[in-house]
Amino acid sequence: MRIYRSLRFRIFLSMLLLVVIASILIAIVTIYQYREEAKDYHRDRLLRKETSITKNIEYVLKNTTFPVETEYIPLIFKNKIYEIKDVNNLEIIFFDLDGKLLKSSKASFLKDTSQVKLPKHVLGSLQNSADKRYLEEFNEDGQKYQSSYSYITDSSFKPLAILNLPYIEDDDFINKELKENLMRLGIAYFFMLLIAVALAYFLSKFITRTLNDVSKKITETRLDKRNNRIELDSNTTQEISNLVVAYNGMVDELESSAAQLAASEREAAWREMAKQVAHEIKNPLTPMRLTVQSFQRKFDPTDEHIHEKLSEYSNTLIQQIDTMSSIASAFSAYADMPAQQDENLNVVRITKLALDIFNEDYIYFTSEEEEIISSFDRTQLIRVVTNLIKNSIQAINQKKPDNPRINVTVLSENGNAIIKVNDNGIGVSEANSSKIFEPKFTTKSSGMGLGLAMVKNIVDNHQGTISFTSSEDAGTTFTVLFPKK
Repeated sequence: MRIYRSLRFRIFLSMLLLVVIASILIAIVTIYQYREEAKDYHRDRLLRKETSITKNIEYVLKNTTFPVETEYIPLIFKNKIYEIKDVNNLEIIFFDLDGKLLKSSKASFLKDTSQVKLPKHVLGSLQNSADKRYLEEFNEDGQKYQSSYSYITDSSFKPLAILNLPYIEDDDFINKELKENLMRLGIAYFFMLLIAVALAYFLSKFITRTLNDVSKKITETRLDKRNNRIELDSNTTQEISNLVVAYNGMVDELESSAAQLAASEREAAWREMAKQVAHEIKNPLTPMRLTVQSFQRKFDPTDEHIHEKLSEYSNTLIQQIDTMSSIASAFSAYADMPAQQDENLNVVRITKLALDIFNEDYIYFTSEEEEIISSFDRTQLIRVVTNLIKNSIQAINQKKPDNPRINVTVLSENGNAIIKVNDNGIGVSEANSSKIFEPKFTTKSSGMGLGLAMVKNIVDNHQGTISFTSSEDAGTTFTVLFPKK
C-alpha cells in the first residue's frame, strides 16, 4: 500500500481525475444544453406554426360568406381546416368557448363528438392567462407532446372559439446531433487523456525528483559520519528550495553537534578509563605496601629463617607486580587494537588452531564442512575465539559442574560463516544480559570485563554480529556471524 501514499502517485492520480471529471462535467453540460435547446426549438417551432395558422384562420374568417359566429365555425372551416393542416403539417382542433368540440382535422371513428370537451384545468388556465394562451406538455405512449390553446377572435376581437394545436416533439434529429457531438468530444478527450497521462507522469516525476533526493539524503544522515549537503538546481521551485536550505542548515548544525559530542564522549571515556586504571592499580599496591612495611618491621639479619622470609616477601611482590602487568596489558589491548588486516582464510582451520592453546579436555570441536572461506583478520579471529573460550572456562569454574563441557561449532548458513561456543557453566542472569558486552562489566572476582567488549568490537568491524542465549545455572551459547567470501 506504500505506493498509494506517495506524493508522485497522488499528483499523477489527481491530474487524471481532473481530466476525467472535466470530461464528465462537459458531457453533462453538453447533454443539458442540447435538451434545453431542444425545448426552445420545439417551443419556438410551435409558436411559429401557431402564428402562421392563426393568420390563415383570420384570412378565412375575413373572406367567408357565413356569419362569423361560434356555431358557424364547423361550416366555415369544413374544407379549409384540411387545407391549413396540409400547409402547416399540423393537426387543428376547434372548441367552443365552453370547451366542446366544434371541428377537428383528425380523422375520428366517433359519430357523436359533442361529448368531447376540454379539461376544466385547461379552460381555467386559458381564461386566467394574461396573453389568453396556454401551453401544456405531456407524454403519451412514450412520446412527448405539446398542446397549444388560444382564442380565435373576430374583427372586433370578440372570442369565437378555442384553437388547439397538438404538436409532437420529434427529437430524432437533435438526438442524432447530440450523439455525434458526444462522440467527437469522446475522441477529443481520449487523446487529451493520453496527453494528460504522459504530462502527469513527467510532471510528477519532475516535482518529486528533488524530494526523493532530499529523502535519500535524510535517510543517509548519520551522527557518526560527515553528511553531504544538497546542491540546488537553478530551476528548483521555491518550496523545494526552502526544504533543501533547511536540510543543509540541519546538516551543518548536526556536524557541529557531532564534533562537540564526540569530543565530550572522548573526554568522558578517557576520564572514566583513567579512574578505572587508577582503581585497578591501587588494588595490588595496597598488599605490596603492607608486605614492605611488614618486612621492614620484622627484618632481622640474624634470623636463621631470614632467607625463607625474604623469598616469601619477594614472591608476594612479584605476584602483585604480575597482576599490575596483566591490568596494563588488558587496557592496552582494548584501547590500542592493531590495524585490521583482512585476508581470505579458512574459518574452520583458524578456529581449530585457536583451540590448540587450551589444555582443558572438556573442549570439543565440530564442523559440518572442512573449509569455510571468509575475509577476516587472522589475529583478531583467534582473539575472538580465545576470548569466548576463556569466558566459557571461567563460567564453568564458577559453577564447577560434574561433567564440564564446551562445544565449539563452525558452520555456514545463508552466505554467512557461523561460530558457536556453548558451555554448561553458570550462565548469565536476566539482570546482566543487557550489560554483557559493555566495557568494564564483569561478574568475576578478577579480570577487567574487557574481553567480550573487545570481541564485539572486532566482530562489528568485520560487518558481523554477535549474540548469545543463556539460562542461569544451565549454560550459555555465544553465536558469532560474519559474511563468507
